[in-house]
Amino acid sequence: MASDSLGDIDEVVHRPSREFVESTNVWEFMQTYDIGDYEELIARTTEADPGEPASGVDWFWDTMTDYLDVDFFEPYDRVRDDSDGPQFTDWYPGGTTNIAHNTLDRHAARDVETRNEVACIWEGEPVGPDGEATEIRELTFHELHRQSNRVANYLDARGVGVGDTVGLYMPMVPEVVSILYGCFKVGAIAVPIFSGFGVDATATRIDDAEPSVLFTGDGFYRRGSEVRLKPTADEAVAAAGHVEDVVVYDRLGTRAGGGAERESAAGSHHDVPWTEGRDRWWTDAVGTRSDEFETRELDASRESMLLYSSGTTGEPKGIVHTHAGVNVQCAKELHFGFDLKPADRFFWVSDIGWMMGPWTLVGNHHFGNTVFVYEGAPDYPEPDRYWAMIDRHDITQFGISPTAIRALREHGDEWPEGHDLSSLRVLGSTGEPWDPESWLWFYEHVGGGEAPIVNISGGTEICGCFLMPMPVQDLKPCTLGGPGLGMDVDIVDEHGQSIAETGDRGYLVARDSCPSMTKSLWSGDERYLEEYWSTWPDLWDHGDWAQKDGDGFWFLHGRADDALNVAGRKVGPAEVEGAAIEHEAVNRAAAVGVPDDTTGTAVVLYVVVEDGVAESDELRAEVRELVGSKLGKPFRPREVLFVDEFPKTQSGKIVRRAVRGTYTGDDPGDLSSVENPEVLDEVADAR
Repeated sequence: MASDSLGDIDEVVHRPSREFVESTNVWEFMQTYDIGDYEELIARTTEADPGEPASGVDWFWDTMTDYLDVDFFEPYDRVRDDSDGPQFTDWYPGGTTNIAHNTLDRHAARDVETRNEVACIWEGEPVGPDGEATEIRELTFHELHRQSNRVANYLDARGVGVGDTVGLYMPMVPEVVSILYGCFKVGAIAVPIFSGFGVDATATRIDDAEPSVLFTGDGFYRRGSEVRLKPTADEAVAAAGHVEDVVVYDRLGTRAGGGAERESAAGSHHDVPWTEGRDRWWTDAVGTRSDEFETRELDASRESMLLYSSGTTGEPKGIVHTHAGVNVQCAKELHFGFDLKPADRFFWVSDIGWMMGPWTLVGNHHFGNTVFVYEGAPDYPEPDRYWAMIDRHDITQFGISPTAIRALREHGDEWPEGHDLSSLRVLGSTGEPWDPESWLWFYEHVGGGEAPIVNISGGTEICGCFLMPMPVQDLKPCTLGGPGLGMDVDIVDEHGQSIAETGDRGYLVARDSCPSMTKSLWSGDERYLEEYWSTWPDLWDHGDWAQKDGDGFWFLHGRADDALNVAGRKVGPAEVEGAAIEHEAVNRAAAVGVPDDTTGTAVVLYVVVEDGVAESDELRAEVRELVGSKLGKPFRPREVLFVDEFPKTQSGKIVRRAVRGTYTGDDPGDLSSVENPEVLDEVADAR
């Protein structure tokens, strides 16, 4: 491995104590099946064993249904049917189940103690004069069960049943959970849509999914202001069609006259835009229904959710997920990767419209655990909002994107240090590669130098992770550990040949299916096969630029289509950015490759400086030289440009193709997931 390929992160900084290791769920699993160490664990769950009739993948996913107590109404005939190849594997054929039964019904039954346990703690953004939150709600499994049954009865009354789609364009309130589970109960396909999307992005998803019912809200709070959701929903429905019924949740108090007055299509009706005969308030449509409903028994491969993933070009991709697949994958990852215990409280910063929202709910509620949900911004009213909530609610697992941590780190160490974060046992992250400085800040100042960072990567397409550290592992900064349990992944070169053991960078692929892998795309098999299976025969091309170091630690360097090929040498943008962030004046960075007459591709680096630092030509030169010294002169940026912010998704991913397209004048592709498209004007002016 080249000495500059992994920068200054080639050092183990986290070593779990023996006591901690032997307390983990994954250690218990290893003892149950006489597995000696981590390497044997991965091999046992992913590779073919000459002494066993089934592959490790088959053995593991068959074992999981009993080990994790995934209930089937009717048992499956065999673990999978892959006679049509890994592209169209049918998992748990013959079995029947329902996510809502596993995550809700059995925890809310009259004869179980868990019915009065807290399923969801919710905190709204508004604060009082003392800076303390004014709105905190708790929902028990019993209450959530009753509410989900009401949603199911409403949908049933509207003629929504098995295989029908239902849109969720909702603020992050507890009712979101009951809508999701209510859809599962009737066998409908839930279609979560990010609440920060504008009209075009929302309309595109409605037009593709064709739901007859859309759940939305009057609005929500963000940085102390009301964000109106219903007008956007109305425009999107008008543009897309299909929707016949709109259910409106009164988050802002507009029905009671507590919100801002707003002219509507029907005059001054309910203070929000209103279409008579189509729109109904939540309390009228859902609140009046019976709180009893018999959850429907569904084929294991029946569709449960349609999650949208933005493509680099063209329309967003509708990812099709099943009941059994999502259930077993999410449960597996929470139990083993995040070491979920009965008293844990889990908080992952996400909207219901992103994969991590349903992933968090299904994975935690499968075991009867508590999920914490927050409505608003991370820095309102002060930059310690997350740290205050972790302290206030005794959060045990906390997940967040690297970009969000970089932004919070900019405010200083005193904000997390002003709160008791000792309840945290495990930290999590996903969305994009880390830089070492921010990873270490998160580890030391939030995790106290003890909580492991379970840095995961997979995505919407598998509602889970290809790569995931286990809490029994040592960790280097920024690592993703290794393959997730039951995930047969590899790193290959452009010819599809494995190079994982060489230490070279290559393409992250899956050599086999997993239960939660998308059945196809909603738009059909042709695009599905082209997107994921067309690069090499029978290999899933995930599109990430990956590397395994000499000590067995896996790293990602960004999207493969973002890789910078400078004078015949490739480097991931995350490596360039990590080198730049090592400069004390640099807080965040985004590297893109642009055409160059001499080298083919040149690096252009956009930089956000630390608070109070002056932007200067001297600083530009220093950053250029630092990157060159770390990665080699070919990767020294041609330009260093200063901006105040980057275009990013709500989950914190920097949308580099939007930055690159703005610089070059090329089409940046689908921008529907960009939360702050207005910053592209600043990116353009930075030239």
